[in-house]
Amino acid sequence: MKLSISSKLYQNYRLEETIKRVAKLGYDGIEIWGGRPHAYYRDINQTTAQSIRESIDKAGIEISGYIPAQFGYPTSLCSPISSIRKDSIEYIKKSIDTSLLLGCKKVSLCPGCTLYGQGYDNGMAKLTGSLNELVNYAVDKEVLLLLEPAHMMESDLILTVEEGVRLIENQKYLNMGIALDTGHCHVNKESLKDSLLLLKGKNIPLHIHLDDNNGLADQHKIPGEGTICFTPFFQALLETGYKGFLTVELGFDYTSSPDEAAYQSRKFVLSVLEETNVHIKKG
Repeated sequence: MKLSISSKLYQNYRLEETIKRVAKLGYDGIEIWGGRPHAYYRDINQTTAQSIRESIDKAGIEISGYIPAQFGYPTSLCSPISSIRKDSIEYIKKSIDTSLLLGCKKVSLCPGCTLYGQGYDNGMAKLTGSLNELVNYAVDKEVLLLLEPAHMMESDLILTVEEGVRLIENQKYLNMGIALDTGHCHVNKESLKDSLLLLKGKNIPLHIHLDDNNGLADQHKIPGEGTICFTPFFQALLETGYKGFLTVELGFDYTSSPDEAAYQSRKFVLSVLEETNVHIKKG
């Protein structure tokens, strides 16, 4: 497994500077935030993308994924308002193209939340209609879309990993996986280990966001600062042979001191992984 971190933690830094700092702290990869000032699609062209790719190569790290700025505002793939939905679809398409310019073929998606009075059935119909268009657009470009199950403050359509799996299977989305956020699972009272085993059993691609909370709110704390017990989850990852990235995704509270937060996160994750691996070898 390789350790990555979301660049959004460094939202007060240029992306090139963020890349240098993340590499210096020992991370293997960086998940690029598609918002400003990092990699918003209107700011990225062949020249700027080449500069970012050169920074990545020089730092000796990888791009673990690309996440468009989409949670809550200004996009909604499930909106009953056609102009908003159409604009949101076009925004994600532009974001897919931006991800490709950067050399990344993994793009995360947010299911969104219905408007008052819209209802679940209409919301799901609008969401799947949008996803159908995006899946068709992405498959030709060999891009993997990663649907991120949320929590009740972010979505009323796809909250749990199981609901995400059901959508992917029902719609037969061959180029879609799940972005499993440990904090979201904890708020939803889901078993992290069971969610992982479900995805493994269904052979659905997996991407992981690591963050912690108190079980009541999606706080995006440093792993180890909340009440999540990561050991069983990491043990399941090791036992199932997961080879992908573990991407630390921290909240706004840490943006004033991002290096310290990134350092503490890596230290905790590596320590638990080491202890878990030793336990497995002894067992």
